[in-house]
Amino acid sequence: MSEKTEAKKEEKKEHAHHKEAAKDEPKEAKHEHAKPAEAPKEAPKHEAKAEAPKEAPKAAAPAAAPASAEPRRRSKLAVIHVYSSKNDTIITATDVSGAETFAWASGGMIVKSDREEGRPYAAMQAAIKVVNALKEKGVMPVYIKIRAPGGNGSKTPGAGAQAVVRAIARMGVRLQRIEDVTPVPTDSMRKKGGRRGRRV
Repeated sequence: MSEKTEAKKEEKKEHAHHKEAAKDEPKEAKHEHAKPAEAPKEAPKHEAKAEAPKEAPKAAAPAAAPASAEPRRRSKLAVIHVYSSKNDTIITATDVSGAETFAWASGGMIVKSDREEGRPYAAMQAAIKVVNALKEKGVMPVYIKIRAPGGNGSKTPGAGAQAVVRAIARMGVRLQRIEDVTPVPTDSMRKKGGRRGRRV
């Protein structure tokens, strides 16, 4: 009897073991089926990572804004026309087109006597006056155009022309070009004074 009972107990244990194994198999299958279902949940993480770089330019944009908000201002360019003859020196500062006059001065505005109007001192003081007016208006780069009477008169500038260039160079203005624009005729008209010249 004891052998039969032991055999039955063993059979019951085997059945119980098979039932537990059968119960565990569907659970594992369910877990296996559930794992692929979890895969789509990871997709938003990748999307979030992909969206992160899009937000980065927005944060960088305000940093670049102040640089574009304040562009560099270009300083105006002035042309200083210097008419220098034996009797006077006239300085006129205009824009490039010549339409707008920034400042002007002459030797006659500086000195009292007529004979000193064309001298270097009067020309230098007139140049200083013109350059100070340009600085007040924020004009820094400068072209200088020197002109003698020309035509059938003298082709060489007077004594005041060199003094004007030196004075402007010492005032801290940026000299970009110096030109001689004296009008030289291809064929000239007859000089005044008649056949026998001017009689003194």
